[in-house]
Amino acid sequence: MKALTAAEMREVDRLTTERFGISGTQLMEHAGKAVADFTLQQVSLRFQSPARQVIILCGKGNNGGDGFVAARHLRPEIRHTTVVLFGSPAELRGDPAANLKRWQDAGGETMVIENEAAWSAAFPGIAAADVILDALLGTGLRGAATGLIAKAITDVNAASRNATAALPALIVAVDVPSGLASDGQQAEGPVLRAHHTVTFTAPKIGQLVSKDASYCGSLHVRAIGTPPALVEEIGKGNLRWASPEEFAALPLQRPADSHKGLYGHVLVVAGSVGKSGAAVLAGTGALKAGAGLVTTATPDAVQPIVASQQSEYMTEALPTHADGSIAIENPAGDALSKTIAGKTVLAVGPGLGQHPGTQEFIRSLVQSTELPTILDADGLNAFAGGADALRERKSNFLTITPHPGEMARLLGVSTAEVQKDRVRVAKDAANRWNVHVLFKGFHTILASPDGRIFINTTGNPGLAKGGSGDVLTGILAALTGQFGTQDWLRVLALGAWLHGRAADTLIEDADPSGIVAGDVARALPYARFELLEEIRRGG
Repeated sequence: MKALTAAEMREVDRLTTERFGISGTQLMEHAGKAVADFTLQQVSLRFQSPARQVIILCGKGNNGGDGFVAARHLRPEIRHTTVVLFGSPAELRGDPAANLKRWQDAGGETMVIENEAAWSAAFPGIAAADVILDALLGTGLRGAATGLIAKAITDVNAASRNATAALPALIVAVDVPSGLASDGQQAEGPVLRAHHTVTFTAPKIGQLVSKDASYCGSLHVRAIGTPPALVEEIGKGNLRWASPEEFAALPLQRPADSHKGLYGHVLVVAGSVGKSGAAVLAGTGALKAGAGLVTTATPDAVQPIVASQQSEYMTEALPTHADGSIAIENPAGDALSKTIAGKTVLAVGPGLGQHPGTQEFIRSLVQSTELPTILDADGLNAFAGGADALRERKSNFLTITPHPGEMARLLGVSTAEVQKDRVRVAKDAANRWNVHVLFKGFHTILASPDGRIFINTTGNPGLAKGGSGDVLTGILAALTGQFGTQDWLRVLALGAWLHGRAADTLIEDADPSGIVAGDVARALPYARFELLEEIRRGG
């Protein structure tokens, strides 16, 4: 799905009404109900006891109108639901005014905030709410949030400790966190930090790639009546959100006469003394992501350890020198050629270490193989400061998977420099080295040499653990073995999506702090099942 600017979103809304007869009133109703439904779902998942109070902070514009609708749909389920309106009701016009009236006619409680004194008096009760919905400012914001609303944003952030405190337990932004610039530029004023953002029709560019995108928390896109084809028609940028429908054309369901030979034979080259777990996790990730066969090649000293951890994959021992470095000077020679023979895809790097001899082996292997290759971790470090050598290879298909520090080492710049414009860095690297780039981080960026870009938003802080990237490497290799390289960027985007969604399934009834990478690997089949369900019901 394309990401839109604020102006493109307005045009999409206008044409939805003009061409398809769906009025602005209907769009607002659908939007508010989507927020209410999402909020109730989260309350049912996260709360052991009923939510005591929901506060909806509403501005005077359409974003506030969405909030009034959400409040009306929440009140039958959570009786103590209160609207806090910033401004006089007499100032509202059009659909927001009509929906405020419907809320009040139904007996809904409204607190009117017209000055700082009223806000200061109301704030202690607001800060103690279980749930806060932010419907203050929407995508129409130009410039900075100012005045009373800016103070409200700052106070809510302080009370929630930037959404890290126990209360409020749930902060949901309606369409966009108040103060966030929709088109990707840095916010000029305060931005309300949410746990979740429910946006409508399509993601906004700023929600995906701006420096303030993390204020969205977890991003959720909800259809409210606009045909997807209209988004494709109006969106002019090259950023695509990795949404479930992007993967609908892939053969995700397996035929009854399946056999292991249909789904690729992955060769994982990983591990070293003290880092045998990296090889185990990469191999397990490949198995759980659906590879037909997996062979893990690992240094001889740790081969018995790796082999004992997962019965379903095969292992090969790599000879080593006394210092632990891999003792293969020519990967195309007999020492490794039999191991490579018959394999579908190669994954190189997790936990291999940084001995000079091992790094030389990695460079030689990557440059000499003709297999599609996933290069990660110590595989990337082997090219630090000399990444232009990535172009000097036989394979037509190479993916690199750096985190910001690894990307900085490849480019010979600081981490801060690569973080200034992550999309540009990923795009330029893909073009410069003729590689596919999976640039890890909050909202992973996937870029192909031809300039196409996907942004993945699945995942949660549970992935902030050692080993998560090793599992991802195995996933990417497994999916390449299953779906090939004809549309490799989309296949890689699927890998990032499944990796994040697997982590998301684990926090439905648990805190993300205790998730480990092995849990994520084991959750992959459930994430793939959820993908099929989301495609079937339209996202």
